[in-house]
Amino acid sequence: MEQNTKLSRLLSKQVVIGDGAMGTMLYSKGVFVNTCFDELNITRPGLIKDIHEQYVSAGADFIETNTFGANEYKLAKFGLFDKVEQINASAVKIAKEAAGGNALVAGAIGPLGIEGSAKLSEKQIIEIFERQIKSLADAGADFLLFETFGNLAELLLAVRAAGSVCGLEIVAQLSVNENKETLFGDRLDEAIIELCRCSHVAAAGLNCLLGPAAMLDCLDVLKTVATKPISIQPNAGLPQTVDGRTLYMSTPEYMAEYAKRFYQRGARIIGGCCGSTPEHIRQIAQAVKSIDKSERPPAIEIRQVEKAVRQIPVELKDKSQFGAKLAAGQKIITIEISPPKGADLSGLIEKVNLCKQAGVDAVNIPDGPRASSRISAMITAIKLQQACGIETLLHFCCRDRNIIAMQSDLLGIHTIGLRNVLIITGDPPKLGEYPNATGVFDLDSTALTKVVSDLNCGLDIAGNGFTPKTALVVGVGANPVAAEMKRELERFKKKIAAGAEFAITQPVFDSRSLFDFLDAADCRIPVIAGIWPFTSFKNAEFMANEVPGVVVPKNILDRMATAKDQLQSKKLGVQIAKELMEQIKDRVAGFAISAPFGNVKMALAAADKFDIQLG
Repeated sequence: MEQNTKLSRLLSKQVVIGDGAMGTMLYSKGVFVNTCFDELNITRPGLIKDIHEQYVSAGADFIETNTFGANEYKLAKFGLFDKVEQINASAVKIAKEAAGGNALVAGAIGPLGIEGSAKLSEKQIIEIFERQIKSLADAGADFLLFETFGNLAELLLAVRAAGSVCGLEIVAQLSVNENKETLFGDRLDEAIIELCRCSHVAAAGLNCLLGPAAMLDCLDVLKTVATKPISIQPNAGLPQTVDGRTLYMSTPEYMAEYAKRFYQRGARIIGGCCGSTPEHIRQIAQAVKSIDKSERPPAIEIRQVEKAVRQIPVELKDKSQFGAKLAAGQKIITIEISPPKGADLSGLIEKVNLCKQAGVDAVNIPDGPRASSRISAMITAIKLQQACGIETLLHFCCRDRNIIAMQSDLLGIHTIGLRNVLIITGDPPKLGEYPNATGVFDLDSTALTKVVSDLNCGLDIAGNGFTPKTALVVGVGANPVAAEMKRELERFKKKIAAGAEFAITQPVFDSRSLFDFLDAADCRIPVIAGIWPFTSFKNAEFMANEVPGVVVPKNILDRMATAKDQLQSKKLGVQIAKELMEQIKDRVAGFAISAPFGNVKMALAAADKFDIQLG
C-alpha cells in the first residue's frame, strides 16, 4: 500500500503548527457538553467549518477533523452506530473546504476509553478503529492523528489498524500525568520508544492533561528517546471552575512563550489542546515560525559560477590589529555595547573612550540585538572607530537585508575602514518590539560567511571579479549549550568550512558545557568566550528563562539570590564572571565581555581593568 508522505515532506522543510481545541470553541458558541460533537459534522457543518477557518487564518499548518469520538463504540451511545462513515466523511469534506489548500487535514482519532478497552477484545478494538480510519482515509485525510491515548496497548492497536487499511502517516500522541505516566501506568520514555518503532508513525508526542510548563518538563524526556519528530499539544493550563464554568487560564502570550521553548528543545509539531483558541494558535504560530525561519537553510541558494580568477586573500595577521592578535595566539579582550535607541552617540563615545584607555582590544557592536531598532550598527562602528581610535567588531545580521543589500554593505564596510565582522543569522522579529516585521533571511550565517570569504578573494556573489579585494576578519557565533547539540556542532563545522576565522560563543555560565563543546567541535579556529556579568538576581533569572540559547546553572542563580542590595549584586555578578574566566582561560582565545545594560564599568571590572566599588 503506497504511503502518503505529505506530513513528512512538510516536516522536512519547517516546524509544523497544529490547531487548537474544537470542544472549547463549540462550548463557547453555546453547544452543550452532553451533545455528540461528532454529529455536528452533519447537523451543523457551517459551525464546524467556521472554527476550522479561524485556525487556518491563525496560521495552523494542519487542522484536525471533528472526529475525536467518531467511532462506532462511542457513537452507539448516541444511537449513531450506522453513521460512522457519513460523519467521518463529512468531517473531512468540511475540513478540506476550510483548509482551502493552505493547510493539511489530519484525521483525528481518540481512544475508546477505559470502559471500551476493558469490555472489548483486541480483534474488536482493531475492527472499530479500522472502520473509522478507512472512512477518514477514503474521504481524503492527509494523515492520521491519534490523540489523548492513556493506554499504550490501545494506541498500538490503533496504529496496527491504520496500517492494515490505508497508507496514511500517523502522529501518535499519548496523555500523561506529571509523573510522566499514562492513566494505565505506561512510562513515557518506554512508550515513546515503542511508538517510534512503528513504520507508519511519522511523529510521536503528547497532548492534553498537562499545561505548558509540565509538558515542557516531559519534553526533556521525549527528546532523549524519540527517533521520530516530536509533537507537543498542551492544554491552555489546568482547568479551573469559575462561576460554574470550566475555564483554562493560560493566555495566548503565555502559551506562545512556552511554544518557543518547545521549539528550542526539539519539538517539531506544536499546537494546542483543551482551552486553546485561534488566538492561542495565532500567537504560537507568530512566535515559533519566525524563529524557525531564521534557523532554516537560507531562502536563496548561492550557486556561484566563478567568472574571474580567485585572488589570494590577505592573511589574518595583516587584516587588523584584532586579527594580528588572533593570529599570534594572544589573548583578546572585547567589550560588547549595544547602540542606543535614540539618535545621540555622545554617551556611547564616552563609554568607548573608557575602553580605549583601559587597553581593550576592540568594541563589539551588536546589530539589532533581540530584534530591536537602534542606531545603525554599521554607522555606530564607523563613528566609534573615528572618534575613539579603537577597533570595532561589527555584528552583521542576516535578518534585515536581502542578498544585494548585504553584499553592498560588506563592500562599504571594507571601504570605510572597518575590518572585523561577526556574521550572525539574527534574532527573529517576534522576539522584539516589532513582532509583525518581516524577517528577510535570504541567507543564513553559514551562507553569508562564505560570501564574505569570497569577497576576501575578490569574487562577488555572482562570481564576478573585482579589485581591490576586501580584507575582513570573519567571525561567527557558537552556542555551547544548544538544545540540539548535534545540529549546533554540524552548523559550527560548516561555518568553519565556509571561511570563519574565529568564533564568539553565547554567554557562558558553565565551564563544563564549554569544554564539552570545544572537545566535540575539535576547533580549528580561535574561540572567544562570551561573558555576561549579572547585575542582579532578576537579571540572572531573565537570562535563564527568556534569552534563547542561554543556560544559567542553578547554583549561580542561587548565589545571585543571596545579594542584599544593588552594589552587592553587581560585585557578585562581576566575581562570578571573573571566576568563570579563570576556569576557562586556558581553553579560549579571549573574552567578549558584555556591558550589561550599557554598564561598561562592570564589563571592565570583570576584565580586571576597573574597580567595581568606584562605579
